[in-house]
Amino acid sequence: MKKKILGGLLTLAVLAVPAVAAAQVSTGNYGVTFGLGTADLESTVVNIIQWVLGFLGLIAVIFILYGGFVWMTASGNEEKVSKAKKVITAAVIGLIVVLLAWAIVIFVVGQANTWVE
Repeated sequence: MKKKILGGLLTLAVLAVPAVAAAQVSTGNYGVTFGLGTADLESTVVNIIQWVLGFLGLIAVIFILYGGFVWMTASGNEEKVSKAKKVITAAVIGLIVVLLAWAIVIFVVGQANTWVE
């Protein structure tokens, strides 16, 4: 019991050291974290949209992996296999929608730049 408590405290101490060290060099400029900084409005909006679309793409990939896991652990159960197929199909469609949305954003921003110039 004492070993578990000591191990937990040691783990907590090791994990807390980087947080304490990072707190000493904080600049307080939180916009720089997302690449927003002092950029103009167009760049800021594009960065936010790309960040959100990247997050949605990550979620779609996680659902594809989940569907594959359900399929692999179905053990021949047709209901689980059909559920896994539905999850994978929906996730692939979602990923395609995210990629198309990203392509549309890039296209519109590129066209807007040619209209302004």
